[in-house]
Amino acid sequence: MISRVLLSFLALFPLGLVGQIDGDNIFSVDQVIAIDLAFPQADFWSLLEANYDADENEYIASHLTLTDVSGTHVMDSVGVRLKGNSSYMHPGEKKSFKIDFNKFISGQNYDGLKKLNFSNGFKDPTCMREKLFFDVCREVGVPAPRASFAEVTFNGEPWGFYTVVEQIDDQFLDWNILEDSGNLFKAGDNFGGGGPGGGGGGAEADLVHYGNDQTAYEERYELKSNEDENDWSDLISFLDFVNNTTSDGFAAGIDFRMDVDGFLRSAALDMLFSNLDTYTGSARNYYIYHNMGTDMWQWIKWDGNEAFGSYANGAGNMETLAIDYRDSPRPLLENMLGHPDLYARYIEHVCDLMDHVFNEAHMHAQIDATAELIAQFVYADGHKMYSNADFDTNLSSDLVGGGPGGGGPGGGPTYGLKSFVTNRALYVMAQLECPTSNVTTHEASRLTVYPNPATDRIHVQLDFSLSADVCLTNLVGQVLRTEHIASAGVVQFELGDLPAGTYVVEVMEAGLPALRTQVVVH
Repeated sequence: MISRVLLSFLALFPLGLVGQIDGDNIFSVDQVIAIDLAFPQADFWSLLEANYDADENEYIASHLTLTDVSGTHVMDSVGVRLKGNSSYMHPGEKKSFKIDFNKFISGQNYDGLKKLNFSNGFKDPTCMREKLFFDVCREVGVPAPRASFAEVTFNGEPWGFYTVVEQIDDQFLDWNILEDSGNLFKAGDNFGGGGPGGGGGGAEADLVHYGNDQTAYEERYELKSNEDENDWSDLISFLDFVNNTTSDGFAAGIDFRMDVDGFLRSAALDMLFSNLDTYTGSARNYYIYHNMGTDMWQWIKWDGNEAFGSYANGAGNMETLAIDYRDSPRPLLENMLGHPDLYARYIEHVCDLMDHVFNEAHMHAQIDATAELIAQFVYADGHKMYSNADFDTNLSSDLVGGGPGGGGPGGGPTYGLKSFVTNRALYVMAQLECPTSNVTTHEASRLTVYPNPATDRIHVQLDFSLSADVCLTNLVGQVLRTEHIASAGVVQFELGDLPAGTYVVEVMEAGLPALRTQVVVH
């Protein structure tokens, strides 16, 4: 059963990438960059707030100084505006915001990027939920934006610690999907009261077919590409098939219209992380892209700041969320999980994800590494929503009570990152009959890569009584090196021609789940 999942998982990775990817200066290594925005307007904050309140998405100009792993860079007249829905309720002036590098100077960009998003950590005492979630998504082949961290100042005044999130645009499509000519639709915000959990009320991006009149969809989705043509007929035709086909007809035809395993893997991640502020629950915070190279629809993640159970959606305990949970109507997900063959494929993905990423060994290590990276910056943030003690506690344990210091979904706990993974994994595993992995945790620990970090070369040691192929890939799955390693042997990879960044060493052997570890190249 797992063999098919691994094949589909590998098929999700682009294979044509070479060289450096746009945005690597910010996103190729885990780092905390420095952003200083110097506004010439004395009343810049009033202008930002007024533009947000008017819902005009108007930018104001600012001078930018950006320092990252590549050095310090200065840019003039970048566009800045406030953003966010629930995150705008963050107390004080630490609001989420967006930078548009070429808003006022045509063609201006930074490292190939046109825009960056800065999330303020609303409802997240750890300030790392979004990055952890998106990192896992990309690690298992689900298209998702890259994320990093930033210490931000406005006119020299410390403004706070932020998560930096990549924009979903043609640059993202170029490196992640290798095709950018199709229609890219973003789910609308549908924000404003009502609905389960108090988050809905607007026209939902529920993927229901509302007839063939394009105007019936324009409050539910935003077309982010090919705006001049403004032709939504492909989306409407897809929704017609999803909604107006028998269950068996849907199962027989959906693989010719959509990357089904990509969607199921994405849905499985939302379920495991109880990430309900997306199609599953709120019917927002996702993109769907019509890949013209394959004529397939592909699912793209967005806005993961309420993963780890921080958005209740009226569903109760997030650690015991049903493995087939979805709000209604959600016809695409309902049809996927409602047909036995497609549901079986979904369960395969759930089991594979639990075996490889959603478990204590993997996630607790990621949490620890991220906490070590950002703790000093979180402590120094005088505008954060939670205390330093809350940060420390919520890495491992729940916070309870209202407001800062608690205030989780529906007034319940703010789930601790490690305790959530432990308890959620135990609950989901008890509901399933997943095959037992042929590689134990003890065996997995016997894959050794050294030195790490490295500069010129690495050695890969496999302390197994078998032979296997070893691959060195970049973070989006392009195979850069391949060697065959003999039983309990060592192979060497030369690194001199590779740009600095994070890479993956992967061991593949027939009948065994893949083993992976990351290596940093300076």
